[in-house]
Amino acid sequence: MLNRLEMLRIFVVAVESPTFREAANRLGTSPQKITRAIKELERSFAEPLFHRSTRQAHVTAFGAEIAQRARDTLNQFDQLFVSNTRLQPTSVSGRVGITAPHSIGKLYLARYLKPLMELNSGLRIELSLDDQLTDAVASRIDIGIRIGAVRDRRYIARAIGQVPLKVVAAPALIRATSLPTTLDDLKELPLSTLIDRNNGRPWPWMFSEGRMYSPPSPAFSCDDPETELEFVLSGLAFAQVPHYLAEQHLANGLLVEVLQQLAPAPMDLIIYRTQSGPVPPRVRLVYDHLLASFSDQKLFP
Repeated sequence: MLNRLEMLRIFVVAVESPTFREAANRLGTSPQKITRAIKELERSFAEPLFHRSTRQAHVTAFGAEIAQRARDTLNQFDQLFVSNTRLQPTSVSGRVGITAPHSIGKLYLARYLKPLMELNSGLRIELSLDDQLTDAVASRIDIGIRIGAVRDRRYIARAIGQVPLKVVAAPALIRATSLPTTLDDLKELPLSTLIDRNNGRPWPWMFSEGRMYSPPSPAFSCDDPETELEFVLSGLAFAQVPHYLAEQHLANGLLVEVLQQLAPAPMDLIIYRTQSGPVPPRVRLVYDHLLASFSDQKLFP
């Protein structure tokens, strides 16, 4: 029998996933367990949480309301343990291996981990920056942060936010060229592509309804998102970048978003643990701290 807290965690992931099977993949469990938890909650609330068909399940209005309240409750619960750990006089020590995408690792992890490492001087963080899912065993990874689905059933994964993708350009470049309104308009514009470090191929731009666009002759390409952003800010190219990189520059007018009507569905920001059994205190401390830190970040809605 699942406890109510665990059922709420399962329910929230189910709401945030396109299917119960995908929710099961994220949690490293079976679709049957997801279904049992949802049915038990529906019995407890005496209300349906999902409209079910033969192929899909859509959250009900009542379910959406419960999901929001459940998120708030779970965040408060997780924050309680982070705060409690910080108040404990005995510090935690030992090695914790973390993997994260390059841009997220460089922009956020030093800031988020600094107070934790100051309170726990014996804590040793080994960070591996990789835009692909890392082999946890070979790389000695305890905690991972990833954009997109984590389908390895050995991992305990949780969505902590979303990452919208935006096509942006500097205002001066738009004035000098044109404002695109269709994908065909992109053919006449200077575009940038981001190179996959693992295979040397450019990442395609993604749009609504599963459409993709690969610039045939990009004006600029590189394998570092922040460097690409600098070229875009300089007015040299249009690019598709994640919300957390663009938001500050959109707010102060240095960038303009285009093709909003064709934006793809946001990708999940996932934090996962590579151990499904008992978790060492040092790993639990860092995991809970990062979970709370990213959950509070407005750049990951």
